[in-house]
Amino acid sequence: MLILTCPYCGVTGEETEFAAGGEAHLKRFGPGSSDAEFESYLFARKNEKGVTFERWRHANGCGKWFHAARCTVTLEVFGTYKAQVTEPPAEILATIRKRRPGWEPAA
Repeated sequence: MLILTCPYCGVTGEETEFAAGGEAHLKRFGPGSSDAEFESYLFARKNEKGVTFERWRHANGCGKWFHAARCTVTLEVFGTYKAQVTEPPAEILATIRKRRPGWEPAA
């Protein structure tokens, strides 16, 4: 079971307190985009084994969306951060590198 902390209200709880929202940091395409770009936005996901960045919503709390960095193999949570950022914060990346020496984000 995942234990997550909402970066907005500070509540820590089991994953049942939250709602998963899929992959984080997707480039969104809308009006004016090509069919291929829009298709990629709607359907293409990395679904990587290992460290991943996901969107979560504090469904049974403040209701806000946030991001979580975690490992899909061990279910280890490296940290959570507000959804308004366009890339993972340096402190989250440092935590991952400390626990997973040699890890680098996928290009």
